[in-house]
Amino acid sequence: MAGSDRVDRARRTFVAGALGLAAGAAAASARGSDAASAPLETRPIPASGERIGRVGLGTWRGLSLGERESSRAVLQRFHALGGRVVDTSPMYGDAEEAIGTLGEELGVLPGLFLATKVWTRGRREGERQVERSFRLLRRDPIDLIQVHNLLDLETQLPLLRRLKEAGRIRYLGITHYLASAHDELARVLEREPIDFLQVNYSAIDRAAERRLLPLAAGRGVAVLANQPFAEGRLFSRVRGQALPAWASEWDCASWGQLFLKFILGHPAITCVIPGTLNPRHVEDNLGAARGRLPEAGERERLAQLLG
Repeated sequence: MAGSDRVDRARRTFVAGALGLAAGAAAASARGSDAASAPLETRPIPASGERIGRVGLGTWRGLSLGERESSRAVLQRFHALGGRVVDTSPMYGDAEEAIGTLGEELGVLPGLFLATKVWTRGRREGERQVERSFRLLRRDPIDLIQVHNLLDLETQLPLLRRLKEAGRIRYLGITHYLASAHDELARVLEREPIDFLQVNYSAIDRAAERRLLPLAAGRGVAVLANQPFAEGRLFSRVRGQALPAWASEWDCASWGQLFLKFILGHPAITCVIPGTLNPRHVEDNLGAARGRLPEAGERERLAQLLG
């Protein structure tokens, strides 16, 4: 899965290379000023109707106690601006502990929608790992636990069902980050009642459109989109290019917002989860949770621009 450090580096390099185009960017920013002051928009979870923000925060190679100050600043800024969905995993170093520790210090934990994962084999190990997540995240119940990358699905999915029945988790889901796993994800959706699907999706990684997203929509499954910047490759593709004038039609003031709104323009997407260790990028990302979204035909303008 894409590391937020890699994406942040690509994004910083892109911004530095685009300084000579500041006038065009400023004009786009001015056009989007009304949208920037609007409240963050939400989308419903099909299984319940509960609404969550359409832009969240991923933590793969992101939040960490080893990067305490920047992690604290990111979490504080995310919550202060109205962000709620935070996605993590036992696989992500000490991200769970960072969320629990820093979130408690900041007093923001009660307002967060926490999503984590189980990523191990065997019932006993699954139970042990989930209990560790409850402890590290300092939350019981946890909003969402997902079977990470479908690992030992036959064991871990029943475990999550038992936890949901016991009221210790509110939703359950499945995840993957590779297009090669999409057929397997689809088979699970077809045979199992699932609340959330997390899958890789971006303007240059559209394989999920073929089968998974229509299937999720038809089955009433919420979708979290990971790798929204394609590991930074999207910023590399537009390096040196001015933001197109038509970005204002989507209420976008940056390339990052344009990339995120492309994803959110698909009606099956519930929330997109970009990761970052930069509070300024948090603010920019959350801008995609405001204003207009592109319709199907309009989204193709960006796809064509990216080649």
